Amino acid sequence: MNLNLLKEFFAGFLLSRRVARHFRRLALLDTLAQTGISREVPPTLAQTLVAAARSDADALFNMLDTHADGLSESQAEAIRERVGLNEVEHEKPLPWWMHLWYCYKNPFNLLLTLLAVVSYVTEDMKATTVISTMVVLSTLLRFWQETKSNKAADALKAMVSNTATVMRRHVSKDAAEDAQKYFDVVLHPKPAQRVEVPLKLLVPGDVIVLSAGDMIPADCRLLTAKDLFVAQAAMTGESMPVEKFAELRDSKAISPLELDNILFMGTNVVSGAAMAVIIATGNQTYFGALATRVTATDRAPTAFQSGVNKVSWLLIRFMFVMAPLVLFINGFTKGDWMEALLFALSVAVGLTPEMLPMIVTSTLAKGAVILSRKKVIVKRLDAIQNFGAMDVLCTDKTGTLTQDKIFLSRHTDVWGQESDDVLEMAYLNSYYQTGLKNLLDVAVLEHVDVHKELNPASNYRKVDEIPFDFTRRRMSVVVSEREDHHELICKGAVEEVLSVCTQVRHGEAVEPLTPELLARIRAVTADLNEEGLRVVAVAAKELPPRKDVYGLTDERELTLIGYVAFLDPPKESTAPALLALAEHGVSVKVLTGDNELVTAKICREVGLEQQGILLGNDIERMSDTELAKVVETHNVFARLTPAHKERIVRMLKNNGHVVGFMGDGINDAPALRAADIGISVDTAVDIAKEAADIILLEKSLMVLEEGVLEGRRTFANMLKYIKMTASSNFGNVFSVLVASAFIPFLPMLPLQLLTQNLLYDISQIAIPFDNVDEELLKKPQRWQPSDVGRFMVFFGPISSIFDISTFVLMWFVFGANTVAKQTLFQSGWFVVGLLTQTLIVHMIRTPKIPFIQSRAATPLMVMTGIIMAIGIFLPMGPLAHYFKLQALPPLYFVFLPMILLAYMGLTQAMKDFYIRRYGWQ
Repeated sequence: MNLNLLKEFFAGFLLSRRVARHFRRLALLDTLAQTGISREVPPTLAQTLVAAARSDADALFNMLDTHADGLSESQAEAIRERVGLNEVEHEKPLPWWMHLWYCYKNPFNLLLTLLAVVSYVTEDMKATTVISTMVVLSTLLRFWQETKSNKAADALKAMVSNTATVMRRHVSKDAAEDAQKYFDVVLHPKPAQRVEVPLKLLVPGDVIVLSAGDMIPADCRLLTAKDLFVAQAAMTGESMPVEKFAELRDSKAISPLELDNILFMGTNVVSGAAMAVIIATGNQTYFGALATRVTATDRAPTAFQSGVNKVSWLLIRFMFVMAPLVLFINGFTKGDWMEALLFALSVAVGLTPEMLPMIVTSTLAKGAVILSRKKVIVKRLDAIQNFGAMDVLCTDKTGTLTQDKIFLSRHTDVWGQESDDVLEMAYLNSYYQTGLKNLLDVAVLEHVDVHKELNPASNYRKVDEIPFDFTRRRMSVVVSEREDHHELICKGAVEEVLSVCTQVRHGEAVEPLTPELLARIRAVTADLNEEGLRVVAVAAKELPPRKDVYGLTDERELTLIGYVAFLDPPKESTAPALLALAEHGVSVKVLTGDNELVTAKICREVGLEQQGILLGNDIERMSDTELAKVVETHNVFARLTPAHKERIVRMLKNNGHVVGFMGDGINDAPALRAADIGISVDTAVDIAKEAADIILLEKSLMVLEEGVLEGRRTFANMLKYIKMTASSNFGNVFSVLVASAFIPFLPMLPLQLLTQNLLYDISQIAIPFDNVDEELLKKPQRWQPSDVGRFMVFFGPISSIFDISTFVLMWFVFGANTVAKQTLFQSGWFVVGLLTQTLIVHMIRTPKIPFIQSRAATPLMVMTGIIMAIGIFLPMGPLAHYFKLQALPPLYFVFLPMILLAYMGLTQAMKDFYIRRYGWQ
């Protein structure tokens, strides 16, 4: 077995806790929203927040021992040492003893512990030893593997950790060390700078800068705010984003949740821009106080978790029925009720899939490690199964189908003629806006020649800005040139800008915007769209220099100046990736807020055959019933709002699809959370990364396709174990019932049965490393727990046929038909039982002919080979007496290959029949 792969495999185990803990804030808010948890703010925190809300800026800075320019690094470090990291209690690593308890605490270990206690009380020390060994090995192995993975999990978590923009004052090292704190304010030779700081390193007194898409990292008091809207539904119950202000408008408000200048950890900025000072971090925040009162913060069980639970309880119920039957049959037929009890307990252990938790965890962890090498970071291990089950992928257009490198292709007047004036206006808008700078702004700002000509730092002064939001789909800045007038420059989506324009500039002339001109303008922009260009309209108006604060009401009666048109070429990898996804049963649907003409052209260029385009306005008019039908027949959706995207995803899920959604913007967050599997990228806004289950380090559908295949491999290997366990256990118990009814002694002693079960379980530890047939990767795979029961009924009795054949062989051929010769009988069945159980691993791991058409991976081949060798060695070697076995006659080994070959042949024939009738998952 490759040692490096083993190390990486071990390193992945703690992902299920350590990485997931960092991203549970939204899950906690979901829990709060769905339960009756009290949202009352603790009194001490409430007093602090109210006092901060009512204080003026200077008093607030004094209270927090900070400055308008923020803290210096030395001050921040000193405060951090005193108050700790900005992490809520639930997110901290578990202490080792609690971690050990969680590794132990599962239904199977608890059941085995009960059986060990019963064995001890009945003085069956050998059975007690074997059962205890199984429990201790399972628990310690899991604990050791998860503990070993701490460092790797932290490294993966750091790759997708969120940061905040913080103001840091620069103070000379000597001054920071020697001067008192109040001198620190004076001795900073450089102006404050904006730096990115991990959320956990923030401290009270830090001044942070916020824009659309940012998570609120702590409880804060606003210092400045410009059209700031915050989503805090889980905190206050308000479904719509609420506007926040720098000044407290209601001085009589006493509830912190009513303070409109206070921001809470865990909420997020929908639109606008702001600066705020942190009041409280970690457990001292409102969010932290809630986290300490909520014990169950995990999300609702996924389809995968529900499937594992159903299979587990199916086997447990089966055990509770079969074990008493074995007890009563043996008790009445043999007369030794104590021996019958011990044997029934051993049967119960044999029916218990005690390795299921470890096999599932290890298979998922191995998948996570392999995906991390392919630039896919898994935040929740259970998401891997959904990755493999996904049959519909909804994705945005920019950066996924296209290169995510936008070029400014054209800058024209309203009639499509080149215009430098439009470029200059667009440049000023992008240069002075402080909100979320997107790729369009970056493309405009790359025109350094315009910067040199305009020299905005010297010739212009920014007066104010009206930030972007997803309802208006435009933003404006107000600048002053030579202080004789103010110029409002608006840039945004064509229709949204046209809605606030009343005039059109043509050359030096300005004309009213008539219906005829409007139709002509739309024709010009449509022609640009059909060339694959994304068109952004630019409008402006002159204003007298009478005020310094502007708002949404000022965006009216504008003059349309022209357009800037951008080209975002399709990626070369997109077409083959779409083809590969289609070949693997994943249909791709494009959900974008962009223009339908641009979207259609990109789809044509990447080979995505359009099955109809649906616009956001059409979705608004549809009922859920109508939309549920339309989402099946259309694969391109344009001009969508965030609510439209979320609604489409929900309709697809309601139709029975396993839906993945890939997005990176704040407008994608609702859909990411609604999808079965949310997929984002490491460069996404905070709220998108928080809502996603999987983070891509490379925004590519090809990477996604590799993730889908790995998800299916992971799922297939887990399903192998469950099928093997279910069918093998069923067959063994059926054989035990037959033997108990007709044989005057126990067909196998409790110690032998437990040893056989332990060896069989060990043989399956290598299943996570097994190969998966290519055919099983072609289609999405999902949990169907009912199939496991049917599979168990079809394949379990096959082993019973050969068990009974072995009974007959030992009884009539070898004369093991008396109590005096029971050891020979038990030895013969011990070997056949263990070898057939081990062979079932190879028979059921593939629908093909094992060893010929499909070979297991080397680790699994080696492990099963070793266990089969041990199974033969125990009765034939020096340990036979300890296990109450005896050496088998040479003639036995003539019959043994015949039994095994016949068993494999009949199992293969049953596989062919089963596949024709039910298929093979």
